[in-house]
Amino acid sequence: MAFTPDSELELLFDPALIPESVKADLPDDLHIRPVASTDLNRAQFDVLNVLTPSPKPTPEAYKSHFELLRTINASTISLGLPPTYVTLVILNKADDRIVATGSVIMERKFIRGLNLVGHIEDIAVDKAVQGKRLGFRVVTTLTQISENLGAYKTILDCHEDNVPFYVKCGFKLKEREMAKYKETAPTATPNL
Repeated sequence: MAFTPDSELELLFDPALIPESVKADLPDDLHIRPVASTDLNRAQFDVLNVLTPSPKPTPEAYKSHFELLRTINASTISLGLPPTYVTLVILNKADDRIVATGSVIMERKFIRGLNLVGHIEDIAVDKAVQGKRLGFRVVTTLTQISENLGAYKTILDCHEDNVPFYVKCGFKLKEREMAKYKETAPTATPNL
């Protein structure tokens, strides 16, 4: 697949939120941008499978989910607020294939003066390109975006083995994660 310019894509958020310095520092064979409505065809779920088993949804379900997130973003932006969902991808320009991805979800708080917290989620890098600092680029870019959107802090959960990586990204170990999973987890989300 030939590289597709941003101008030809439906993107989840305004690419201007990605700092120009991040784009300039990326090697010439790579491109960073918001996730697009057609990224199901660019190996997004192959990359996410590095993180956790991620069944590939149908094209219809993917498009519907993308449109839901984009509608939520448009709604908050229309109120003069920052977008809620910021998912970005790094692509290999040679084959227009995603090689890294991550998200920051902007939570609106009642505490801290009704401020924002950025939650970093789903950081994944294709095994073929691990060790090239793409995960670092994704995490630091999402952190910059979170801060630029007004978050008073940006947080994430990770496996204990990944703590040294996130320390290199500027994070500090703080408190503990808790989780309670539904006893019979669904095999897929609705509409997949």
